[in-house]
Amino acid sequence: MLYFREVVLSKERAEIGVFGGSGFYSLIENAREVWIETPYGAPSDKVAIGQVAGKTVAFLPRHGKDHRFPPQSINYRANLWAMKELGVTRIIGPTACGSLKQDVAPGHMVVADQVVDRTSGRTDTFYDGPITTHVSFADPYCPQLRPIAIGALKSIGVTTHERGTIVVIQGPRFSTRSESKWFQDAGWEVINMTQYPECYLARELEICYVNISLITDYDVGLEGAPPVTHEEVLKVFADNNDRVKQAIFKIIEATPAERSCNCGNALASAR
Repeated sequence: MLYFREVVLSKERAEIGVFGGSGFYSLIENAREVWIETPYGAPSDKVAIGQVAGKTVAFLPRHGKDHRFPPQSINYRANLWAMKELGVTRIIGPTACGSLKQDVAPGHMVVADQVVDRTSGRTDTFYDGPITTHVSFADPYCPQLRPIAIGALKSIGVTTHERGTIVVIQGPRFSTRSESKWFQDAGWEVINMTQYPECYLARELEICYVNISLITDYDVGLEGAPPVTHEEVLKVFADNNDRVKQAIFKIIEATPAERSCNCGNALASAR
């Protein structure tokens, strides 16, 4: 394993990582695709590496190119480790999400600042011992990248919510009306199936992480909201795919080389 790590690190490097759907491949010019071996098994797919706005970017479709991995079956640890293996220090994680509030409408985008985990049984740490490691997660998203993402969305005319809490459900099923109403009554804005443990594992690896939540539908707990359908989610996401790609490009372009946040020191006080 040590030999393999030396080979990978000497040949392939990237500054910024992007998780998302297969439609984002067009972001990267002259991309080369590579498999990254990890101690946690294979990531969801090959990683595409190339240039975006003068920076080397690694792109990985979190569900696989053909969307073969449902949210509860994604190998999140392998995906994050692959990015770390490439030297990535920042990750942009766009997601399709449902809305729990009337004023957060389909087509809007939310730059989340908090997350609530309602998943079950997902492997959500790299640190199983023998050294106990408690990583602070009070503020899940990078404070340096969040304002950059907000500025990028506003610059392309997207109706942008500058903060919001994502509640992450297990999937693959959508919520019942009672569950959705419970989340709404808690005051949360967004519902999704993939943000946890993805964003937390990034913190354990001391990688900055920012989320862009594209609102595709109203969740069923809202009064008058119809049942969520996968077809409608995909339609809204497809209609907004170009705007998300524009936003990612602008975030990459505006991200400075130096990190001014504490994400890179997450382990300093964890043990």
